[in-house]
Amino acid sequence: MAIIRGLHAQLIKDQFKNALEEKGYVFFDGNKSYNLNIIGVRNSSHDSKKFDDILAVVYRNDNNEWEVLTYEITTEPGPSILRKPINPDGTAILVPNQYRGVYKIGLHGGSYRHTALIQRGGKVEVWRDTNKNEKIEIDENTLVQEGMFGINIHRHASSSEREYVRGSSAGCQVFKDSRQWNQFLNACHKAADKFGNSFTYTLIDQEDLEQ
Repeated sequence: MAIIRGLHAQLIKDQFKNALEEKGYVFFDGNKSYNLNIIGVRNSSHDSKKFDDILAVVYRNDNNEWEVLTYEITTEPGPSILRKPINPDGTAILVPNQYRGVYKIGLHGGSYRHTALIQRGGKVEVWRDTNKNEKIEIDENTLVQEGMFGINIHRHASSSEREYVRGSSAGCQVFKDSRQWNQFLNACHKAADKFGNSFTYTLIDQEDLEQ
């Protein structure tokens, strides 16, 4: 996790802004503080075992200066879920896209209920992995579904850092270190106070930042 400010934050902001606008997505600013850009970057390795993706939060702080928060996450399901899908159509893998107003602050369910960003404001697209091995394998024949699948953004069950994904994600975007979760959630609460309880999540590929 890092809090990046100053020139470095400005340069990172420009990189993300260019990448999003190149794809026709919105980059939120309006010269307003806590107008959050919540951006997932999926690693080209597609290693289901590792938290090897990044979540970046890009915004102006209360001093109207650019600030960037970065976290290690997974944007893909873990190997135990890939081997034993909980959906008969296969394991969900979120399709890169900009999901406008899809997320709200609410309770993520399961045995460790906690406040998270939950999919309540609209549909998302997912690929369905059906080969029941530990590899993320997507091609032109992979089933794509759109709907309300509970693809949330949340922490895992442990109170600290977890080295391997295991069953932490069934398609959700999950933090590697739960100790960093409150910092992210605090930024979301500040944004909700200004703009309402509605959040956009943008998922891009690593290659989108390398063009």
